[in-house]
Amino acid sequence: METERTPLIPKRPEDASRRDFALLLTGIWSLIFIGSLDATIVATLISTIGSSLESMQLSSWIGTAYLLSLCAFTPLYGALANILGRRPSMLFAGTMFGVFTALCGLTRNMWQLVACRALAGLGGSGMTVVGSVILSDSVPLKSRGLYQGFANLLFGLGGAVGAPLGGYLGDTIGWRAAFLCQSPFLAYGLLMLYLKIREPELVLNAAGTGIFAKLKRIDYAGSASLILALLTFLLGMHFKSTAGYDWDDLRVWGFLSTAAVLACLFILVELKFAAEPIMPITILKRRTPGFVALNNFLIAVLTFSTLYNTPLYFTAARLRTSADAGAHLIPNSVFVALGSLLAGWYMRKTGRYWKYQAISSLFIVACELDPRFLVSPSNPDTPEWVLYITLGPSGLWVRIGADDDIGRTHRKVSFPRDDIPLATGISYLFRTTGQVLGVSLSAALTQALLARNLRARIPDEDIVAKILDSTAYIHTLPEDLQEKAKTSWALALRTIFYCQIVLAVSIFLSTLPIEEYSLPDTVTAEPAKQTAPAEPDTEGAVDEP
Repeated sequence: METERTPLIPKRPEDASRRDFALLLTGIWSLIFIGSLDATIVATLISTIGSSLESMQLSSWIGTAYLLSLCAFTPLYGALANILGRRPSMLFAGTMFGVFTALCGLTRNMWQLVACRALAGLGGSGMTVVGSVILSDSVPLKSRGLYQGFANLLFGLGGAVGAPLGGYLGDTIGWRAAFLCQSPFLAYGLLMLYLKIREPELVLNAAGTGIFAKLKRIDYAGSASLILALLTFLLGMHFKSTAGYDWDDLRVWGFLSTAAVLACLFILVELKFAAEPIMPITILKRRTPGFVALNNFLIAVLTFSTLYNTPLYFTAARLRTSADAGAHLIPNSVFVALGSLLAGWYMRKTGRYWKYQAISSLFIVACELDPRFLVSPSNPDTPEWVLYITLGPSGLWVRIGADDDIGRTHRKVSFPRDDIPLATGISYLFRTTGQVLGVSLSAALTQALLARNLRARIPDEDIVAKILDSTAYIHTLPEDLQEKAKTSWALALRTIFYCQIVLAVSIFLSTLPIEEYSLPDTVTAEPAKQTAPAEPDTEGAVDEP
């Protein structure tokens, strides 16, 4: 019945839904932005935080603890999103990340900070996974590439802003502000998600029914054995390389032996006992999934080793400020975003991906060569613009080679629909494990080489110990000792950068066996017929774009 209050032009339902969708997107993208911002802020401030807390030798655990937690809980959030719902899962993840990130700015010693970073990682893993699930619920299949491209742009923007912002805050207000300043963005993102998330029918229909039965299907044993295997391995390496204990010390071989046993236990659980394993071994036996997983792992190791060691070179080997060190990561972050869009455009344009991925892997090798040979004590006066130029394109080509769009394409076209969640879980698992090892192993090797280099040049053990604990201490030394300390740092990091060249070559080699599938303009279909990389077939179909 019409009245004077009835609008002459009825309100279109899609207008309201578009506004809701726009607000939902801003919420998701706010969390994506903060996740990227947080990663580069922390990487830039590693030496500043370690020096401030007088625990430089333990500073790598700031990144390792977060990534270890990320590795452990990432595979679980996909199941939790279906069991508990998108909104509860995302709110729990965002709250954990926000609360413990803020507490990082209030900690008084290194171990408190490490503990808070680990608990923040529990939330950070959920923000990534559940955010991707929510976007998949809300966006048509054909449009996901476009929205993912925008998300990657924001991810690159967060990385570009985070590096100089972290350096600036570390040099002015203090490193604690870098953690506290993230709270407003997190609060806004969580509020929008709380108000605008709509649960899909499969979650609504399952609400209140069979929750405990579904929770029992989560692979707790696999996750626990994996996290403990990684943790004990990292502790063994810490006591050997950083603390300087011999191989026959109980703390070294005991932890490493325990790690080997737990790794075997993890494989046994995944093969025999897990109802829904986080790493189905049978899938890895297939040629393409196995090499895609290896490719993801190697790229993650290389990316995070670069992310955490590049700022160290500028703050320790060149005695630059944190802001200056962070600024050198800006080109890399910008090219990460551009590379993502370029990869998606190429696949949509040509319907192919293998040749371009192989070529991009070669560019990774080329881009690793220049800065890694220039960063050496024999070239202390290398112009900084050269390092800006060489570090930037490496981000472009790494992003093309490891882009999420390409990773998803491999999974969609080489698996039946029912196996896609398993393949996605494997991809995330290998990626996060590579991130953990990229930070922790490079840090352990750096500390071991640095200690050896310092003791060969500086006989005073007290000075050596103080340099190992704080890069800021180098500024207080006489000029001759400063040069020896800088040379020791440069030599240690040069070895790390040489290892990164080997990783880049390995990335290229791991790309070669990957099979290519054609990408026609279909939304759902059976997996395409596979073709040899050198002579790709023209037939095939794809589950999702």
